[in-house]
Amino acid sequence: MTSTTDIPQTPPPLARRRPALEAGRAISALILREMSTRYGRTPGGYIWALLEPIGMIIILGYAWSMLARAPTLGTSFFLFKATGFMVLQMFLVNSKLVGKAMHFSRPLLFYPRVTWLDTLLARFILNTLVVTLSTTIILTGIMVYENIHTVLDYSRILLAMALAALTGLSVGVLNCYLFQRIPVWEQIWSIATRPLFLISGVIFIYEDLPQMGKAILWYNPVLHLTGIMRDGFYPLYHPNYISGVYLGLWIFVPMVAGLLLLRQFHRDLLNM
Repeated sequence: MTSTTDIPQTPPPLARRRPALEAGRAISALILREMSTRYGRTPGGYIWALLEPIGMIIILGYAWSMLARAPTLGTSFFLFKATGFMVLQMFLVNSKLVGKAMHFSRPLLFYPRVTWLDTLLARFILNTLVVTLSTTIILTGIMVYENIHTVLDYSRILLAMALAALTGLSVGVLNCYLFQRIPVWEQIWSIATRPLFLISGVIFIYEDLPQMGKAILWYNPVLHLTGIMRDGFYPLYHPNYISGVYLGLWIFVPMVAGLLLLRQFHRDLLNM
């Protein structure tokens, strides 16, 4: 006779789903902690996530309206700058703040139910939601205030924001390792990303660049993202320089490298 102990026991459905449920609970708890810590203790809270980009867009819009009679695309200086700036904002916020996720939640990582991957996903989800909401409010507000009527390609707009978020996440995952392993890298990254405001298509379009500028700046992935975003807002603008393969490499390569490094060395980083 075959003993019942020799028969493989099939775990109940709830047991099979338990790891996913635990991960979801951990991520939700981390998001709530992040919300209360980052926004709940600051006067104004979430309002600053809206006021900062609005202030920058207003300054840019008025400054360029004094230098030129009309924006490069459309009739609104504010909409032109906002469609570029908010894509850049999505990339910068995720690439920097996801990079600090493990450091921010370090005390919680000593609990067995919280993993380093939970901290990355929690920050990514919160950052993406906040920037997406800010972008929606700002762009809608500009179009209503200036009475702009245009045909929007929502698929291109959503694609631009999603790719910006994923590119920021990918670079942020790699930064999460580098920020902890090489502390000075955080300062280097902060300095290195400052010129992105000038070279990522926030204040110009790729087609207006000289040939040498096109050859060099084409390798800036954010320039591809701002092109996709403006393709969704301006029906007559169809950028042909955008490469989905190149953006895919920026999402895939840093992501895989960062995940492998964190998986191998996350315990060493916690003990540093």
